[in-house]
Amino acid sequence: MSKSNKKKSRLVSLRFKTVAVIIFAALVLTTIAVTISYRVYSSTMDNHYKTLSSNLAKTAASQLDAGALLRYYEAVKQIGEYDDAKYWSDVSYKDEYDRKANAIKDDLYYEMLDVLFDIKESNGVKYLYVQILEGNMITYIMDADDTEEQCQLGTKHAVSGPAKEVEHPEDGIPAFITNDTYGWLCTSVEPVRDDNGKSIALVGVDISMDEIMQDRADYLRSIIIFMGIAVIILIAVILIAIVIALIKPINMLSDAARSFVQDRSDEQKEDSAISRLNIRTGDEVETLCDSVKQMERDINRYIVNLTAITAEKERIGAELNVAAQIQADMLPRIFPAFPDRTEFDLYASMTPAKEVGGDFYDFFMIDDSHIGLVMADVSGKGVPAALFMVIAKTLIKNRSMMGGGPAEILKYVNDQLCEGNEAELFVTVWLAVIDITTGKGIAANAGHEHPALRRADGSFELIKYRHSPAVATMEGMRFKEHEFELHPGDSLFVYTDGVTEATNAETILFGEERLTDALNIDPGAKPAALISNVRGAIEKFVGEAPQFDDITMLGFSYAGPEGKKEAPELTLDATDENLDSALAFINERLEALECPAKTQMQINVAVEELFVNVAHYAYAPEVGQITIRFETADDPRRVLITFIDQGKQYDPLAKPDPDITLSAEERPIGGLGIFMVKKSMDDMRYEYKDGKNNLTITKNI
Repeated sequence: MSKSNKKKSRLVSLRFKTVAVIIFAALVLTTIAVTISYRVYSSTMDNHYKTLSSNLAKTAASQLDAGALLRYYEAVKQIGEYDDAKYWSDVSYKDEYDRKANAIKDDLYYEMLDVLFDIKESNGVKYLYVQILEGNMITYIMDADDTEEQCQLGTKHAVSGPAKEVEHPEDGIPAFITNDTYGWLCTSVEPVRDDNGKSIALVGVDISMDEIMQDRADYLRSIIIFMGIAVIILIAVILIAIVIALIKPINMLSDAARSFVQDRSDEQKEDSAISRLNIRTGDEVETLCDSVKQMERDINRYIVNLTAITAEKERIGAELNVAAQIQADMLPRIFPAFPDRTEFDLYASMTPAKEVGGDFYDFFMIDDSHIGLVMADVSGKGVPAALFMVIAKTLIKNRSMMGGGPAEILKYVNDQLCEGNEAELFVTVWLAVIDITTGKGIAANAGHEHPALRRADGSFELIKYRHSPAVATMEGMRFKEHEFELHPGDSLFVYTDGVTEATNAETILFGEERLTDALNIDPGAKPAALISNVRGAIEKFVGEAPQFDDITMLGFSYAGPEGKKEAPELTLDATDENLDSALAFINERLEALECPAKTQMQINVAVEELFVNVAHYAYAPEVGQITIRFETADDPRRVLITFIDQGKQYDPLAKPDPDITLSAEERPIGGLGIFMVKKSMDDMRYEYKDGKNNLTITKNI
């Protein structure tokens, strides 16, 4: 489906939503109106019939003689206990009972019964009867019923229905409506009182409401049909009005806006669809139309300006990229920097916060026995700081090559930078000149960060002392310098404040303590690994927070005038597939040493056993790395091979040797391979250091 069709489908959806909302609202309102109307009608009719039944019961009660009713009741009790089931099932019992009951009736009884019949027939009463309540039983005295269901004088029934729920039923029962086997009835029970106001009997009136209930149903159907027709007409009128006043203008606006987008993607037209809009609804839609027209004019102007600004930004961006490349090229980036020098090793890196930055590092051989190390940070960021950095770096290196101590060099650079420094930029500098034949050095710190020093086999610590002011803060300034000495195995780490002031999302600084912790993760590491450890710690600490300052670091390790040739190493994934590469690494060096074939085979067996053990158990079920270091010694002539992994801590030498006098079935599984290695090698040592397993085998060749 095209974008245009998708847009139209959304407009149709808007129309359907409008219809749905209107229909829903109409249904809710109709339901409420019908319910209220029906309830009012039903309540009115119910109250009318309750009042009618109550009045008829009171009228009937007023026409009866309370004393006579009481006399009939006392007489009927003399007949004997009435058995309703036997009365209707045993003809002889019925005839006998009726004979006795009729003997009680006198003229007054029939006169009162005729009155009841008159009231019943003239008022449409379905049942009219007189009862006397005693305990939980009621006894019929009169029943104005000319059917076979007429209750004879003396008929008794247990109290049921509302009579059981009313506290004093002898004083009458308020009118109520029921629906049972006799249909819908409105019943009212009123008392017949004697001259003293005492309730003697109860007159019950039942008016049939079957017709009224049918009238209710007819009324409900009629009002639903009427409201349904009215709602349909109302919905149609509202929809037509909404379409004319809202949907149609919105469709016009939508089509014009879509046309505007199409025109922008193809070719701009002077007479756009939006400018041709003519909506005159006199409400917010007309205001929206005028706003869209103004927005189109503003967008056109904005696009023209944005095009020009984008072109300029692209030009500036291209120039910044060139500047960044030039700045990066000015910093020494080829490592090892002096591959023919074994007295020291160094590595440095700079990560700018912007395209170009103000931090810089430098290192250079002043002569054959002296090296200069520089770590600096220009105030400010961006292009101005980068330009100042270029000048400062050039001046420091050029003046250093002329000789002199760090204090003398910085004094010269300070005076040069102060000339014409209208921007009032300055630069913090740590500058050291080290004699690589003796390890003695002289350093000057012009407002820079404290360097970190590690003595051989020790840990890194910050060397804190009083600094001189930053370079280019004031002309004619003198700088302090101090002497220091590096011994073989010592390391030096210098950096800019972008390291310690790296900030996480909670605006917490990385700080000096975290820096020394990162350096001491592996303090004996080479400078490149050292800087990698610090960078990893910073990235983990900062997380997703943006970098606000340049991060620059330099590491320098001193091996001494004799130098130290690193033992060759091979790092591989600890998998069975890499076993051949490991053996090739070992055999290449054994062959260069003219190792005897038998000894070489023994070493190969030992290497295979130890490599496979690491591959199968050190990282299971994951895969980790293993480093194999190959070293030699001349007195006696021997080979030392070390296996290094960061897997589970495990000392294979701690396990007792297997008893080889037992048969294969009797010996416990495992341990035989390590036992064979120990027997074939001249020495075997294990050490767990810095979170790593170190297992070294030694073989005299």
